[in-house]
Amino acid sequence: MEEEIKKSIEVLRAGGVLLYPTDTVWGLGCDATNETAVKRIYEIKQRADSKALLLLIDSVGKLQGYVDEVPELAYDIIEMSEKPITIIYSKGKNLATNVLADDGSIGIRVTRELFSRTLCERFRRPIVSTSANISGAPTPRNFSQIALEVIESVDYVVGYRQTDLSEATASSIIKLGPGSFVQVIRE
Repeated sequence: MEEEIKKSIEVLRAGGVLLYPTDTVWGLGCDATNETAVKRIYEIKQRADSKALLLLIDSVGKLQGYVDEVPELAYDIIEMSEKPITIIYSKGKNLATNVLADDGSIGIRVTRELFSRTLCERFRRPIVSTSANISGAPTPRNFSQIALEVIESVDYVVGYRQTDLSEATASSIIKLGPGSFVQVIRE
């Protein structure tokens, strides 16, 4: 795994796109502060850039660096959640503008999975994490279900966990807003 992390960081620092395992499904990833890299993700997915992407970070302590105001409730939700949960925050900051939704919001998940957490920790920036499929196509539940077109379009395919055939699921998504606004987007 160590060599995979090193190679992945080289690719991210060069503005490249990864195909990598996460705490949910396999993801397309790039440096979330690099607008050109983020644009490539949209191109690979053949997805309108008006639809925001979500990010992975390795610890709750990093939230304040990328979210204008972190509601206290977010910390409780992250701590108590038994499965991966993405929280949409009202206003992102210090990120590529094209990774944000039109209203400035951003979805961020604190990953606990070994590979993606280590990658985020060592890269020291948030990493885009969007399902490894063409927009509108079914989300691949493991590496064997990823379309060849997607695999061939990235700069690096992580070898770690490629042979794991267990069926992963996407994260839950909750939107938090001013006051005590909470909206469940996906359970």
